[in-house]
Amino acid sequence: MSTAISPTAYNYKVVRQFAIMTVVWGILGMGLGVFIASQLVWPELNFGLAWTSFGRLRPLHTNLVIFAFGGCALFATSYYVVQRTCQTRLISDSLAAFTFWGWQAVIVGAIVTLPMGFTTTKEYAELEWPLAILLAIVWVTYGLVFFGTIVKRKTKHIYVGNWFYGAFIVVTAMLHIVNHASLPVSFFKSYSAYSGATDAMIQWWYGHNAVGFFLTTGFLGMMYYFVPKQAERPIYSYRLSIVHFWALITLYIWAGPHHLHYTALPDWAQSLGMAMSIILLAPSWGGMINGMMTLSGAWHKLRTDPILRFLVVSLAFYGMSTFEGPMMAIKTVNSLSHYTDWTIGHVHAGALGWVAMISIGAIYHMIPKLFGRAQMHSTGLINTHFWLATIGTVLYIASMWVNGITQGLMWRAINDDGTLTYSFVEALQASHPGFIVRALGGAFFASGMLFMAYNVWRTVRASNPAEAKAAEQIAVVGAH
Repeated sequence: MSTAISPTAYNYKVVRQFAIMTVVWGILGMGLGVFIASQLVWPELNFGLAWTSFGRLRPLHTNLVIFAFGGCALFATSYYVVQRTCQTRLISDSLAAFTFWGWQAVIVGAIVTLPMGFTTTKEYAELEWPLAILLAIVWVTYGLVFFGTIVKRKTKHIYVGNWFYGAFIVVTAMLHIVNHASLPVSFFKSYSAYSGATDAMIQWWYGHNAVGFFLTTGFLGMMYYFVPKQAERPIYSYRLSIVHFWALITLYIWAGPHHLHYTALPDWAQSLGMAMSIILLAPSWGGMINGMMTLSGAWHKLRTDPILRFLVVSLAFYGMSTFEGPMMAIKTVNSLSHYTDWTIGHVHAGALGWVAMISIGAIYHMIPKLFGRAQMHSTGLINTHFWLATIGTVLYIASMWVNGITQGLMWRAINDDGTLTYSFVEALQASHPGFIVRALGGAFFASGMLFMAYNVWRTVRASNPAEAKAAEQIAVVGAH
């Protein structure tokens, strides 16, 4: 195998940049999550300041973990996967570089504006119009780079992982642009172009599909590449992966109204959202089963390969949270769960268990290949990270399930004379132990990211630019 310089060497520079920033933003975003979780245990941690209050920092936490950590993981893996499966370099190095620096600029903008209280107030779409426009420009550029690379591919076939990445890019652009339609009245203040129940419906069409496409479809693209690669097995069923793709993107877009049960939204829209959410269980589990069955004949590798363990456990959490979501969309269940910590637990079963774990596994898989190393600096540190992440996730979601059901039952308890049995403060007091366990679980998970950062740093430090460059050549020559 030759390592001579090839003019078609892959662009690993932008992949390296996004991979490293995935770790950096993961630590900051999750660390901030632990801090605001601690504020619910010890309110004094607000420090009496507006910009350190839970209400200001909570949207910053969600933006950092979803768009900074999750977004960088998606950029890194999609650029890596599309080059290797299409056997061609990214169509434009300069546009790829723009997506990296533009995305970091959006995140820094969020860090500056959200604690200051500049917000649209829309869940997962809090960034005000100047940042929203920049985000849209970066995203459209991302689409041009990704699809341009697919157009110039050397392979006849478009691998299924790229189908998922492609759908995630297109639909996220549509969701962002439509939901952010607004009337600016100053540089940091705008009003939505929609009103009332229409505004709520469009927001949750966006909000749930930020989960459905940004946090699910994109990461399924990751799953379809990295699980077979790490297991050294072909995907269990390519036919099932295609059925999974079309069923998922057809159904997911309709599920948003389940966030608006028992509101001013028309009842038929609520019922439609509920029905589509329940049907959505089928393609979700189809994908989970496809990933799990890929390990047929390779289950023994879980004993010695903590990277594969991250990827497989992420699939288990994906299966669990995509069962839980449709169940919580049923109106009778939702009447108990809505507005409680159960919802927070469900979100984090997906966010920590599925999104973060598969991202971490993918980054551990890529880093040695990106920097010309045989493997990560320490397998033991990956193992430590795995157990911190797993225990942290279980503590987090179990405490929020207990809290959520407790809150739901206390809020609906009624005396014989029709008065409420418990005050809101009593429900809050009953939730306090759960808040402590939640903060502890988050701290476990976030501390695992510090072990990852050290491991990545040692791996990168052990390489040199010539070895890293050679890795690109080897990847290309090997692909051909």
